[in-house]
Parts: sequence; C-alpha cells; structure tokens
Amino acid sequence: MKRFLAFFMLLLPIALSAQTKLSANIAEDFSNRVAERYQQKNHQAELFIADQLSKSGTGGLDIDKTMTDLKSDPAALDESLKFLFQYNDCNRQTLIAYFREMGVLSGSVFPLATYTVNKYKNESKTLIEEKATIIKMGAMPVAAATPQPIPAKKPAAARKVSSEEEATTVSHENDNTPTAASAGVAEPGDATAATAAAGGEDYNWDVRTLFKLRTPQELENLYGKENVVYRGTTDLAGNDAGNAYFVFPDTDNEMQVIFDGDKSPTITFTKPHAKWKSPFGIKVGDPLDKVVKVNGRDFKINGFEWTDGGIVNSWEGGQIAGKGVLVLFKANNSGDPNMYDKVTGDKKVKTDMGVLKKLEVVVDKIEFKSN
Repeated sequence: MKRFLAFFMLLLPIALSAQTKLSANIAEDFSNRVAERYQQKNHQAELFIADQLSKSGTGGLDIDKTMTDLKSDPAALDESLKFLFQYNDCNRQTLIAYFREMGVLSGSVFPLATYTVNKYKNESKTLIEEKATIIKMGAMPVAAATPQPIPAKKPAAARKVSSEEEATTVSHENDNTPTAASAGVAEPGDATAATAAAGGEDYNWDVRTLFKLRTPQELENLYGKENVVYRGTTDLAGNDAGNAYFVFPDTDNEMQVIFDGDKSPTITFTKPHAKWKSPFGIKVGDPLDKVVKVNGRDFKINGFEWTDGGIVNSWEGGQIAGKGVLVLFKANNSGDPNMYDKVTGDKKVKTDMGVLKKLEVVVDKIEFKSN
C-alpha cells in the first residue's frame, strides 16, 4: 500500500503538469481545426471567438491572419479556448462534444478540455454572465446562412384606375420625395454632404476595416472623396514622414493613413473623442493605467523630452507585444520639475513608477500597422 501511495505521489505532479500545459501537436491540431471552420464563415462559435479576440485586442490587427494560425500566437490560442469555453456555457461535457464536432483528434480532445477547464474554471461565473449580456445585446455573431431563393412576386390583381387616382399618381412621380441619398445616408463611395463627414453615424467606424485597404481609391470609396485630403505629416516622434491621406481632416474623427504597396497601411490617430473603434480599445486621451491593463503587465517608455521621448520602448512581452501598435504618451501635469525630471532624459521609464500617475500621463498619439 505504501509503495502504491509513493508511486501515486510520484505521478501526481506529472499528471497536473499535463493538465496545465498543451503539447505542440495538440495546439497545432486545435489551431488547424479552427482555421478550417473560420475560413468557411458559417460556424457561429468560430465567428464568436474572432469577434471576442478582436474586442479584447488579443487577436491583433489582422484577425483573419490570427484565426488561421493560432498556433503561432500562444496568447491568442489560450484566449480562443477561453471564448470557446464561454460559448459552450463553461460546461466540460459540452466543450468535449464541440471539440469532437470540430474534428479534433480523439487523443487531443480530453487533454484540450482538461487544460481549458483548469485554466478558466475560476472565471466560469463571469464568463457565463458576460455571455448572457452579449446575447441580450444582440451582439452574438451569426453564421452566414445559405442563400435562399427569393420567391417570385405574385402578380397584382388588375384594377381599373379612375382618372382622379391616375392624376394623383403622376403628381407623386414628379415630386421631390426624399431618397436615402438625399436624406443624408452615406453609402460607400457616395459623395454626400460634408456635414455628415465628421459625425455621421452611417460610416464604418471599425478601424479593422482599413487594414485590408491597399489604395487611396478604396479609402475614398469608403468615406467619400470629399472627406479625404493628401498632405504632409510627421511620425510619432515629430519627424517629417512625407505625406499621408487624412480622413475627416481637422475634425475629432481625423485619421491619418499611409499606404505601403501590397502591405497593410499605417493608421495613426491624434485626436481624442473620436468615434473610431480601435484595436485593443486604446484611444487618444486614455490614461496610462488603461494601457497597462490591456497589455497585461507594465512596460517601458522612452524618457520624455529626449529622442523618441514618451514612445513605448518595449511592451515587455505583454499582450500588445508584436501586434503592430506604437503609442506616444504625454504628461498633462509636467509643471513640477521635481516630479517631471525623474522621467525625462536619456532613460527607459517603467510604467510602474508612481510619479507617472501624479504626472497624469495619457495617450497622445497612437499608430497601428498590421503585420
């Protein structure tokens, strides 16, 4: 009996380790199954995962690329398992059934389920509550439905029209009844009134859309030629960066776009209070604490009033690391030299320095460049 207990105690750490780590082949198997289903665009769970990864920022700037190669991004893979756990109501048996439906190899199903449950069981209550809220708000992605043929309209029964009705019909055909365009609804590529440019609700404000663009023409088609100007700009450090395309220039929604041939364009924001839905939810004016929270750990910025001052030097391996995000910070309360001098000059400043909060450090500019 003692030998059995000793043997059991020897195996226990190994068993626990197997439940808290994923082998490379299991991660690859799950990644491949997700990629296959996501590309079909008709599996609700995979669309849900992509949407949640995008909202959290873990999916990076090119969610399509992330979803088709999760094995190359361990943080995104872990988060995708969390959201799949959430989608399946944090129920182990339901999750196992879903893994099988996905076509996950039989030898990978139980280790994958065990890993997921162990990692996120303490978040189960919160995840279930969040899912209920998502459903209530109607924000659960819907899989693409198979197109159904449009039934032919039944011919209307012939009816004799009186001369008075005919006159009324002619009158209506010749009046100026407002159309969608004349009512100020902005269609992509449709030149509408400039008053809608800075505040219209009919534009696509999701920044992720822009990473797929490759030409200025595509940009003008989305936001109207009259809302795009080409003029000189600077980089985050204030150096001459040539010319950029400015969307909604000189408004709260101003955005800068620099195209890079067949690569993703560089998107820059310098205005607070914009309507744009940005990756990771980071916006101009956000406090330093928020960016630290999104990154999941403290990071380093270059000392202010120096070369590249205030720009993030290293994300220190956090969630934003390697995701094509560059942030410039500024101190709103820089009048006290005793405090400000501690974070200025040729040095790297860790964001856990208490003085940064007193200096009211916030996002001044932010640049996105999809990999």
